[in-house]
Amino acid sequence: MAKSDSDHRKSERILISRFSALGDVAMTIPVVYSVCRTYPKKHFMMLTTGFASTLFVNPPDNLRVMGVDTNAYRGIGGLRRLSREISDDFAPDTFIDLHGVLRTYIISLFLLLKGVKVSHIDKGRAGKRALTRAHNKRMFPLISSRARYREVFYRQGMICNDHFDSLFDGGKAPVANFAEITPPKAEGDVWVAVAPFAKHRGKIYPVEQMREVVKTIAERYATKVFLLGGGGSEQHVLEEWESSIPGTVSLAGKRYGLLKELSLLSHCDVMVSMDSANMHMASLVGLKVVSVWGATHPYCGFMGWRQDEENAVQLNMSCRPCSVFGNKPCRGNDYYCMKGIPPEMIVNCVKKILDKE
Repeated sequence: MAKSDSDHRKSERILISRFSALGDVAMTIPVVYSVCRTYPKKHFMMLTTGFASTLFVNPPDNLRVMGVDTNAYRGIGGLRRLSREISDDFAPDTFIDLHGVLRTYIISLFLLLKGVKVSHIDKGRAGKRALTRAHNKRMFPLISSRARYREVFYRQGMICNDHFDSLFDGGKAPVANFAEITPPKAEGDVWVAVAPFAKHRGKIYPVEQMREVVKTIAERYATKVFLLGGGGSEQHVLEEWESSIPGTVSLAGKRYGLLKELSLLSHCDVMVSMDSANMHMASLVGLKVVSVWGATHPYCGFMGWRQDEENAVQLNMSCRPCSVFGNKPCRGNDYYCMKGIPPEMIVNCVKKILDKE
């Protein structure tokens, strides 16, 4: 056995897992990178989905990211096989479960049988139920998801010192990374990113009102407005905006990849986003975000990394928040928590950030 292999076998090996939505995985990165840099002699492996694995740009030297197709490991038999493959490949000493769902509980059981230490996340479900219930709400801010992630490491004796500012050294990605999207930013240009969509209706600002926001920003403040979205109906909407609003550029459906989009965001001046993955992606490159909140609320603990709650646009309504994830039907059936936000309220928040730049 080579000396480097021997040294590796003597070092503690930490397996970390977080599957689920892209935004949830993005929120782990400041914590995971910080822990890796706090303990440079330990070896870490991040287990996540294949697509989410591309978020881990410029990882620490002692972090390996493993993206898996969860459909290939279905059922108890599939998870047993995944656990065996991980044990054979990485041989973890400790399993840090940042997800806390049936899949990761089953994986942890197989690892426990091999003598691996296990620590699971406490999601604080009781507090979230009290915050989102219809009556007798407890309107107090819960601890952030990142604090919950740090706690899992702490229970295994690892303190998370803050060693993360951006995915890119100096906060800016090389301009060559996004050359396919747009030419470099000229001196004096103002770039604004807008991500108007989310997975659930309770987190989406009405399309026509958001169009007014984009139009106003493009006319008053921005040299370019980059529109972020997926395919299908989102692509159709954003391409219509691109064709009718001068200065807008739609990225929807272009499949540039996360590295190019993250690189572009690192050169933008501000983003407008829902409570969605885009807010967390922007946070990973130090971009300030004007976030728009409806059915959900920053108190649930999902605010972007180092984002200022003063830039969270929301209405003070007694029914809010009604949902942790925005997936529950509106009790009033009108989604006024979003419809009631005037476009100028969002525009003014963008202006306030740009005026400070």
